[in-house]
Amino acid sequence: MKLKGLTAAVHTPMHADYTVNYECVPAQAEHLAKAGASGVFVTGTTGECHSLTTEERLNLFAAWGGEARRHGLKFIAHVGHNNLPDARALVRSARDNGADAISAMAPTFFKPADAAALCDWFVEVVKPAPDLPFYFYDIPTMTGVTVNTDEFLQRAEDRIPGLAGVKYTNPDRDQLRTILKRNGHMHDMLFGCDEELLEGLEIGCRGAVGSTYNFSALLYQKIISAFDEGETESARRNQERAAEMVRTIAKYDYNPAAKAVMAMVGVDCGPARPPLRGLSPETIGNLKRDLESIGFFDWALK
Repeated sequence: MKLKGLTAAVHTPMHADYTVNYECVPAQAEHLAKAGASGVFVTGTTGECHSLTTEERLNLFAAWGGEARRHGLKFIAHVGHNNLPDARALVRSARDNGADAISAMAPTFFKPADAAALCDWFVEVVKPAPDLPFYFYDIPTMTGVTVNTDEFLQRAEDRIPGLAGVKYTNPDRDQLRTILKRNGHMHDMLFGCDEELLEGLEIGCRGAVGSTYNFSALLYQKIISAFDEGETESARRNQERAAEMVRTIAKYDYNPAAKAVMAMVGVDCGPARPPLRGLSPETIGNLKRDLESIGFFDWALK
């Protein structure tokens, strides 16, 4: 399986009381399809996976399965969990709701010590749907699990029939180059650092998964088009804009602020769930003014 273009790591929409607002999913899907996103990554980091119950994640898979098909979006279900029964329940739900692929980050409490242990874990996780395309979600800054990803892929080739590749949200660019060089792009390496997408393209990635694609897919499409056409200066100029956008949002606590931006672009996904802290109306106003000052609403949405 090869995923190209921009896969949005979608937000989990919430009501003001922090219950999940499943009714918002159709609006999210329609918005992303119109913006030209190629897929959705559901209940990952942006989707606040570890702040959700397993039942809520199962319900989100059901909601997104239908909407993704309706709008022609690839549906990647994040099934990572800290316990095996719930992880397997998520795999079964992903399969039953028509997911095109599943993905999982490493467990974050009892952490796998190395690539071999991580492979052993995922072999157990995917058993309900062993042939469903599987992406390791490599995000050591959040999980605290740092393994040799190249070694993991080599071990998993013979043990996980559905192995497709990696959602690579890992700062180790040398490792990424090694993987792509060793396997001749056999594994699908999905670049996971929005503010450095151009570097990912230059290294050899052809697909990307990220949170800012929810509200600025058009900007990143300009970067990809310019890169493909050899227009280096245009690609770099727009990548610098993307980096400035990310820095601006991050000043206000990234996840809650990114949700606030969604409301600004017309799809209100509500607040982030505690323990993430909400933004006051005054803070949201300041964020909007800062985005206006860097031209966000001109170059990211048009």
